[in-house]
Formats: sequence, structure tokens, C-alpha cells
Amino acid sequence: MFDQLTALGYGIVVFAIVIGIGVVVLYNFGGSTACSNLVDFTWNRTSNLCYQNANHTNISTPTHASYTNINYLGTQLGTTGLAGWTPAVIAIAVGLLFLGAFMIGKGGKNKGRY
Repeated sequence: MFDQLTALGYGIVVFAIVIGIGVVVLYNFGGSTACSNLVDFTWNRTSNLCYQNANHTNISTPTHASYTNINYLGTQLGTTGLAGWTPAVIAIAVGLLFLGAFMIGKGGKNKGRY
């Protein structure tokens, strides 16, 4: 059973790494497309806004459709989406492992009675 728990642990670690890398990649890709439909605007990562010049006098929120879609996808992948289900998946998987261990143990005892 501990071998199965080790495999489950490796799977959870890989799952978390994939979510983490996916969120970072989507955030950076979304930022690169955020201001592409605005003339001479650049993306500011700290404020999540588009600025036209160095003095930050012309400010715009990202309106490009690709940014909107990528931002939504990143949110669904992050804490409010797939990553939010991780604790429940862990609890169910461990519970099923223990339940399976108890069922296998009982099945082994009853084999000689029939």
C-alpha cells in the first residue's frame, strides 16, 4: 500500500508542477497580447494595465480578446479552478486506497471458507 501512496505522491507533485508552470506561462502570454490592439501601449506586469508612455499618463485596461480569454483560462487553472480541487482529489484518493486495502484484507480471509 505504501508503494501506491508513493506513486500517488509523485502524481500530486507532477500535477502541482504542471498547474504552476501553466499559470506562469499563461500569465506571461496574456501579458504579451494584452496591449496588442492599442497603438504604442506597453504592458505593465505590476499593475496589469497598458501604458502609452514612460510617465504613465495614458492608461488603459487590456481589452484584447486573447488577453481576456487567456486571463479566464489562467483563473480556471489556478486557485478558483483546477488547483482548488487538489485537496479533495488527494482526500478521495487516499480514502480509496485505504478502503481498497481493507477490502483486499477481508477478501483474503474468506477464500478458505468456501
